[in-house]
Amino acid sequence: MQVIGVTGGVGSGKSSVLSLLKEICNCEILMADDIANLLKEPGQSCFQPVVSLLGEEILNENGAIDNRKMAAAIFQNPELLAQVNAIIHPAVKEYILEKIIAERERGAIDFLFLEAALLIECGYQTVVDEMWYVYADEQTRIRRLSESRGYSTEKAQGIIASQLTEKEYRANCDWVLDNSGSIEETELQLIKRLEAITDE
Repeated sequence: MQVIGVTGGVGSGKSSVLSLLKEICNCEILMADDIANLLKEPGQSCFQPVVSLLGEEILNENGAIDNRKMAAAIFQNPELLAQVNAIIHPAVKEYILEKIIAERERGAIDFLFLEAALLIECGYQTVVDEMWYVYADEQTRIRRLSESRGYSTEKAQGIIASQLTEKEYRANCDWVLDNSGSIEETELQLIKRLEAITDE
C-alpha cells in the first residue's frame, strides 16, 4: 500500500481530483479537515481542550463545538489560532498514523490518499511515500472560488496570497498534477502516475 499526500492551494481542485481517484483505483481517502471535525466532537480527544481554551460560548445548543463560533473566536487572533492548532494538528496526525498502520495490516487497498491544505507545513513528508501538488493557474482558481463559494476576486486573491507559493509547493512535492484543464486531462495524468508507481 502506497500512502500519498495530496496538497495544493485553495481553488486548485483537490476535491475533484480525490473523486477521480476513488473511481480509478482501489483506495481510501483521508481528509484532514474531516478528521479534525471528528476529534472536536464531544467525548473525542480535542473537544475539552478546545472548549477550555475558547470558552463554552463556542458551543451550539446541543453542546457540540460550532465551527462558525470557533472561527469567530480565533479570527484575527494569531496567538489563539496557534494554540488551537497546537491542540488539533498533533491529534489529527496521530489518528492518521494509526489509520495507516491499520490499513497496512488489513492489506485491502492499494493506495491511501491523505488530503490537507497544510500537509507540508505540518511535516507530513515523513508520513507519506509521495507528496502530490495539485496545481491550477491563479485565474482558474479565482474563477472556481467565485463559482463554488461566491468569493470576490479580492477575497480569493487574499486567501491565495496567505498560502504557500507555487515555488514552495513544487519544492516540497514529488509530483505535480496540472489541474487547470479538463477532467479528462486530469484523469489521464492520474492514470499514468498510478501506473508508474505500480510498476516500480
